[in-house]
Amino acid sequence: MPDEPILVLAATGGQGRAVTDALLARGARVRALVRDPARGAARELAGRGVDVVAGSLSDRESLAAAMSAVAGVFAYTTPFEAGVEAEVEQGRAILSAATRERVPHLVFSSVAGADQDSGVPHFESKARIEAELTSGEVPYTILGPTYFFDNALGGAERIADGILDLPLPPDRPLQQLARPDLGAFAADVLLNPAPYVGQRIELASDAPTPTQMAAALGVALGRDVRHEYTPLEMIGNPDMHAMWTFLNGPGYRVDIPALHAAHPEIRWTPFADWAHDTWARTR
Repeated sequence: MPDEPILVLAATGGQGRAVTDALLARGARVRALVRDPARGAARELAGRGVDVVAGSLSDRESLAAAMSAVAGVFAYTTPFEAGVEAEVEQGRAILSAATRERVPHLVFSSVAGADQDSGVPHFESKARIEAELTSGEVPYTILGPTYFFDNALGGAERIADGILDLPLPPDRPLQQLARPDLGAFAADVLLNPAPYVGQRIELASDAPTPTQMAAALGVALGRDVRHEYTPLEMIGNPDMHAMWTFLNGPGYRVDIPALHAAHPEIRWTPFADWAHDTWARTR
C-alpha cells in the first residue's frame, strides 16, 4: 500500500465514485478532486476520510496542485457538458499537470472501441487523448469500459412500465460493465501498477442480448418486461446515433472469457445480478 494518496478526478461522478469506493475498501489514502467541496456528495467523501480538494478538469493549476506528491491518478474526461473539443482540452490539461508534477502512474478511463476508428465522436475524442498519453512521458495504463449497466436507468420509467427501449436487434449481445467492477479493477491497477504500465485493457462484465436484459429486468421487477427496438433514425443526437450505429455494426470486441480468467479477483457482476440489486427494491 503506497504511503502517498491516490488522486481520483471527478470523484463524485459515476466512475470516480466507484474507484474511490474501491480504494477506500482496500484501505488506501484517497485525494478527490471535485468542483465544489461544499456540495453534499463531496462532504460525504470528506466524512469518509477522503482529502477533498477543489478543482476543474480544464484547469491546469488546480490539477497540478491536486497531483502534488501522489502515488497515482485516476483520470476521466467527458464530452457531455461542453463537447468533444472541450474533452480533448481536459485530457491535455490533465497530461500537462501530470507531466509537470512527475506523476508516477496515471490510469486513464477511456472507452472500449476507441482504437477501432469507430466514427463515434466521444470515442474519437478519447482516442486523441490516448494518443497524446502514449506519446508522452507519464507512465500510464488505459482502461476501456464498455456500455455501463447503469445506462439502463435513463429509461427507468419505461422499464417500470414493462418496456426496455434499445436500438439493437433482440438477439444482439451488448457487452456491458458494472461500475463497481470498473472501480475494483482500477483500484487493483492503481495499487499494483507494475504489471499494467503501458497496457490498454478493455473491460466488460457481461454481454446479454436485449431479450435477456428484458427477462432479467422482469424477474427483478416481478412483472413482464419486453424489449422494444428503437429505429436508429429516431436517435436525433448525432453522437448517440453514431454510437448505436457502431454497436449495431462492429461493436465492442472484449474477449470476456479471457479477461475474466485473467482477473478472477474481480467479481464480474452478471447483468441479472445488477438488475436484481438495482430494481428489486422498487417492487
